[in-house]
Amino acid sequence: MVTLKEATTKSELKEFVKFPFSLYKDSPYWVPPIIADELASFDRDKNPVFKDADAWFFLAYKNNKIVGRVAAIVNHIEINQQKVKKMRFGWFDFIDDTEVSEALLQKVSEIGKEHQLSYMEGPVGFSNMDKVGVLTEGYDHIGSMITWYNYPYYVQHIERLGFTVEKEYVENKFPFANADPIFFEKANLLVKKRYGVKELNFTKTEEVMAMADEMFDLFNESYAKLSSFVPITDIQKEYFKKKYISFINPEYIKFVVDKNDKLIAFGIVMPSFSTALQKAKGKLFPFGLFHLLWAKKKSKEVLFYLIGVHPEYQNKGVTAVIFNQYHETFSKKGIETCIRTPELADNVAIRQLWKHFDPKIYKRRSTYRKDL
Repeated sequence: MVTLKEATTKSELKEFVKFPFSLYKDSPYWVPPIIADELASFDRDKNPVFKDADAWFFLAYKNNKIVGRVAAIVNHIEINQQKVKKMRFGWFDFIDDTEVSEALLQKVSEIGKEHQLSYMEGPVGFSNMDKVGVLTEGYDHIGSMITWYNYPYYVQHIERLGFTVEKEYVENKFPFANADPIFFEKANLLVKKRYGVKELNFTKTEEVMAMADEMFDLFNESYAKLSSFVPITDIQKEYFKKKYISFINPEYIKFVVDKNDKLIAFGIVMPSFSTALQKAKGKLFPFGLFHLLWAKKKSKEVLFYLIGVHPEYQNKGVTAVIFNQYHETFSKKGIETCIRTPELADNVAIRQLWKHFDPKIYKRRSTYRKDL
């Protein structure tokens, strides 16, 4: 028999965070989070998302042993302002036991019905800045710090319970050698001459921070039309600046401004921390921080995290200015492999953006939906 318990205390939430450590202890592909960071993201006093969202964290027990977990999430901006009556669920992990997965999703369904919502979708996080999707292909590739990993049986469990695919995502990678420096140099010069734009490159984090608010505003404008997009609030900007921007190499964040120095495009790339996080085993001390700092300086693999372009400049080749700058930076760093984080499979524009790199799809993932 499966019993569920809501994790509310710090020790219970720590058990919630640590469950995947036992579930994936023998997997060479799972990338663990930093336990303290994960706990902070669930802390209602630390994560500003809780000003506009509610969440419940459940642990499943069988024979007095934790066998699964799920987070049930209600995002009030999405529901009240965007009129999307969606019950979110994420951080969904479980042993290969249908009784466990069914009990967890049934609890999410109950909360959704209590809030008079129309359907449930997951796995997703609190917002678009969180991880997304169940892995459906590419189980034999190492994960990343910004994606969830799961065993193949997850898909079978979810579909057995009557869920259908809502959104499909693809992950691509390509050798840095695929980038043609001559092509991007020419395109870069052409675009700058035609539209009067210019690049901004920084080497200090405080210089990037000065642009961060404007960058997040542009992020909201750039992605507003994408399905299920939830804008970043002013309070969340401060949180994300501390959580992400302060830890990313400043030279990996690129900006493009117009002739009036208004930001019109940006790119955020981060080193791959996957192997470093595996070595850290969820802890920064005593050696975890050393592994992360080494990866920050020495990793030969990078992840393209975000690229945003103002709607007025989309389809005008402005990304050539960004890519040209990255080519110069990556050449100096000796980067060998470039990875693109999950992108909607039906996003034709993004495929066109990357066509010159000859990327290869190596992972697929999906979110699943069920009406309430």
